[in-house]
This record gives sequence, structure tokens and C-alpha cells, in this order.
Amino acid sequence: MQDLTEAVQLTDPLELADPKPNPACTVCMALDRQRTEARRLGDMTQVSDCNIEIRRHPHSRPRGARS
Repeated sequence: MQDLTEAVQLTDPLELADPKPNPACTVCMALDRQRTEARRLGDMTQVSDCNIEIRRHPHSRPRGARS
């Protein structure tokens, strides 16, 4: 049985590296611009949303790869 007395260390998802947009994709590049503006304004919720959209967009990574 697992010992439940130890603290669990979780990573902060905002500390993960931003996904790289595909420069040939207008959707990815628009999301990158939105993310940059959101970060400038301190809107980390919007930054996170843009990161999720870039990761999920089919042009952001090779088929079958995980980020």
C-alpha cells in the first residue's frame, strides 16, 4: 500500500516551455501573437489557453508525436 504521509510534488504547468508554433501555419502564428499579447498584459489564463490550442492544432507537431 502507498504511504500517504509524503507530500506530492506537482509541476506547475505554467513553468513548462511554450509549444513552438509552426511558422508555415497561419492559425499557429495567430495563436502565438495572441499568447505574446496575453503574456504582455499578464493574462496567464489566456497564455495557457493559447498553449493548449497550439499543442492540439494538427500543424503544431508531427502526427503521433506528443509534446
